[in-house]
Amino acid sequence: MVERADFVRPDYATSGEWGEVGSLADRLVAHLNAPHIAAQIADANQPGRSSAAVQTVFLREAVALGFTDERKGLFSSYDSALRPDYFKRVGNSGVILEVERGKTTINNMDLLDLWKCHICEHADYLFLLAPSELRQNPTMSPRREFVAVRRRLATFFMPGNYTNVRGLVLVGY
Repeated sequence: MVERADFVRPDYATSGEWGEVGSLADRLVAHLNAPHIAAQIADANQPGRSSAAVQTVFLREAVALGFTDERKGLFSSYDSALRPDYFKRVGNSGVILEVERGKTTINNMDLLDLWKCHICEHADYLFLLAPSELRQNPTMSPRREFVAVRRRLATFFMPGNYTNVRGLVLVGY
């Protein structure tokens, strides 16, 4: 079973936009919890594998939900090559979906993903998939990535710390 933590700014908590984003997240999480998908994700989350292996498992469902793969042009206001793993328009906004594995907290990719959503003019919501437990090699003790990311990113949804990110759905696989 995947873990899930939702964070939303209070001024959007009862909005139709957040309702649509939450419904989308419900559908994605239900797919990820299907036994055969969970088994494939567990296999993809092994030492030496990349986030691309995890993405491959649910790519068809993400596309069926309306996400487009690595959409270009979302950051055209910036002189950078930034792009999300996936993007979906929702109302006058959108959702960026990012999948992390080995570098989630070691290289602060979770913070980079939040920042990308913060500066994106086309998305105010972030779906971030991160390992519940991560092993970089077969002999190391597992790192509790989901717990670490939840603790770090929750601070951005505390009064006084808000960014342009209206809501975050964190999924631990």
